[in-house]
Amino acid sequence: MDHLKRLLERYPALEKLESEISGAYRLMKESYEKGGKLLICGNGGSAADSDHIVGELMKGFYKERRLPAEEMEKYGELGAHLQGALPAIALTQHCALSTAFLNDVDPKMVFAQQVYGYGQPGDVFLGLSTSGNSENVVFAARVAAAKGMKVITMTGRDGGRLKELSDVCLIVPAQVTADIQEYHLPIYHALCAMLEEHFF
Repeated sequence: MDHLKRLLERYPALEKLESEISGAYRLMKESYEKGGKLLICGNGGSAADSDHIVGELMKGFYKERRLPAEEMEKYGELGAHLQGALPAIALTQHCALSTAFLNDVDPKMVFAQQVYGYGQPGDVFLGLSTSGNSENVVFAARVAAAKGMKVITMTGRDGGRLKELSDVCLIVPAQVTADIQEYHLPIYHALCAMLEEHFF
């Protein structure tokens, strides 16, 4: 299935982003091919989107992703219950770490600290911010770039501060937060489906 073509047919307003969507896919594909991982964050609805993306990458989405027979054997009877995974971490989900850092250090650096701890050169950072100006996401993007990671962002409006920090910035054609998020979901679904198609 050509997931990008299907996305653009269903959401014609996103046609102007075809090149950027392809670019985001390429960066993630190249990172995964070299053993990299994806680190994702956002606030509010974008935090929920971060976790949603992890769910589509770490298990079967359109496909079952059964392990190859030779790999399945390594895990014995457990192998039949494992699926191929594309490593992804939502930086929004670590309650003890996040609350300790918020309380003890600096609330605006809570995602940046995790990028510093988890990130490696060649990994990809994906930051979601409808305004493009969420400071905790901006700081995380800056740390990611400094670590030699690729930076992909999903925003709306004019792209905000994240636009200048990104290798690829997906600025959807909307101004209202809810409308922006409604465009983000089909884009990241398409990206996850494209990655699954390539690797599985």
